[in-house]
Formats: sequence, C-alpha cells, structure tokens
Amino acid sequence: MNQFEIVTNGPEETGHFAEKLAAHLNPGAVLTLEGDLGAGKTTFTKGLAKGLGVTKTVNSPTFTIIKEYKGRLPLYHMDVYRLDDSFEDLGFDEYFEGEGVTVVEWAHLIQDQLPEELLSLSIYREGDSKRRIVLKPNGDRYSELCKEIVS
Repeated sequence: MNQFEIVTNGPEETGHFAEKLAAHLNPGAVLTLEGDLGAGKTTFTKGLAKGLGVTKTVNSPTFTIIKEYKGRLPLYHMDVYRLDDSFEDLGFDEYFEGEGVTVVEWAHLIQDQLPEELLSLSIYREGDSKRRIVLKPNGDRYSELCKEIVS
C-alpha cells in the first residue's frame, strides 16, 4: 500500500489541506481519521466541511456518534470512540454507500464495518502546532487522489 505524508504548521494549514482535499471528493467517499486527543481531527474535519460548502458550525460528534451537514455533498461526521457492541444497529453501510462524504474518527474501533476502499488519515503531533498527516489510500481512486493532492 502506498503512503503519503504532509506536514502542516498550524491549524490554519491543516484546515486548508483538508479544504483542498474536499474539492476532489465524490459521493461515497470514506475517510478515516486517527490521532491522539487534540491532534487536529476536528480541525481537519472543519476544513473538509468548508471545502464541501458546509456553512453550519462543525464540532466533534463525541456524544451523538453521527452528525450530518449539508453542503455541495452531504458530510457525515462520525466519532465511534464511545460505541459499545450495539454499533451493528447504526447502519454504517448506508452512510458509506450514500451520496455524501463520510469521516470516521477512531475508525479502528469499527474496522470490520468499514468498506474496503477508503482513505485512512493519521494525524501526529510534531510540536505545539506542527502536524504530520499520513495518508494511506485503499483502492485505486484514493491512490490517484493522493498522488494528485500531495505533491
């Protein structure tokens, strides 16, 4: 599997990178986000939402599990950190195969529910504001996407 990396030097750059990525996404896109608390997962998702034309305030869906936002494409923002064994009842596949873009935080917790093709992003702290974003594409469309946006 290919791996791509980008380094951002502050929340603004992280958001800008996500906004740039959003311009290349199509319906049914699935992105997974991993990273420690405070690494920038929500900052990244806010930038993605801006790039998708979402005008509502985006925040972490920690206690609601899934938040939906309207934009050029719908954004489905999931935080599965607090899920117990009842996740099978949530119908994740309807989101993954839907007309929008799905972002899943803490996706390793529902690994067996995820589609085969997706873009996995891990965000690592490299200091107070510097972040290293590692992109691991699964599937041809995500490989091509990474080649296009990470230059």
